[in-house]
Amino acid sequence: MVDLRFRSLNPAVEPKYMGMTGAETKMYNVLDVERAGDWIGVCEGELDTITLSSCVGIPCVGVPGANSWKKHYTRLLADFERVFVFADGDQPGTEFARSLARELPVTIVQLPDGEDVNSAYVKYGAAYIKEKAGIV
Repeated sequence: MVDLRFRSLNPAVEPKYMGMTGAETKMYNVLDVERAGDWIGVCEGELDTITLSSCVGIPCVGVPGANSWKKHYTRLLADFERVFVFADGDQPGTEFARSLARELPVTIVQLPDGEDVNSAYVKYGAAYIKEKAGIV
């Protein structure tokens, strides 16, 4: 174990996620890199990553926030034929996806305004997310 992350259940509380004092952020769910075939998903937030990987069935890695991408993460994903970036439906999510598009050949899956992977999954289901990504 390298860190513990905590998520507020109250949507009005910011920041939504917090970690242990002094802990560096890390890419989350890296074992999916081995499980993935020719393509992989990337998203923002641990809960969204778990939702894509476990509930939707899309191998996925995540970072704990739109500004948490580190340059060396690009090397981990460089050999995939396709990288799907699931962009939260807000300005930071859109900027996160665009910044990855400057580093990797990605397919941006833009979620509706105010939605992230987990909320879209709860509202619309796994088939909706797969269809949005063109993975059927």
